Amino acid sequence: MTSLMELPLGESGGTTLAARVDEALLCAHDLPLSWFEVMLWLHGQSEPVAASDPGAKTLLSRSQVSRVINSLKSRGLVTRVVSPTDARSVHIALSEAGRSAFAEADATRRAALAEVFDDRLDERDIEDLERVCQKLKRRA
Repeated sequence: MTSLMELPLGESGGTTLAARVDEALLCAHDLPLSWFEVMLWLHGQSEPVAASDPGAKTLLSRSQVSRVINSLKSRGLVTRVVSPTDARSVHIALSEAGRSAFAEADATRRAALAEVFDDRLDERDIEDLERVCQKLKRRA
């Protein structure tokens, strides 16, 4: 089964939705889609999480997540804190700068997606897609 993000766009089929979003994020924020994916997941967390958690919750490998977290940390977008329950463990969270950068990048992502969906889907298609997404969320 093909991921929605991997659906081909255009007549030639050479560009995917993921590639379009990645390009928009890189151009506007110097932020690769893989970084955004980790930030998106962290944004949904109410408190710091184990550094290994994003690897289990995203489509990235453990080593990719580690590199992404290090890159986000070096840009001041993620903070590391000692686990409250185990001093040997490190937890991560978006910093204030990370939350701000995420909000800006999310607006860019939404605009890139809107260009694709608004051009190809009518109101009923959008409603159907929302219904399907809600159904999938209930099963997750």
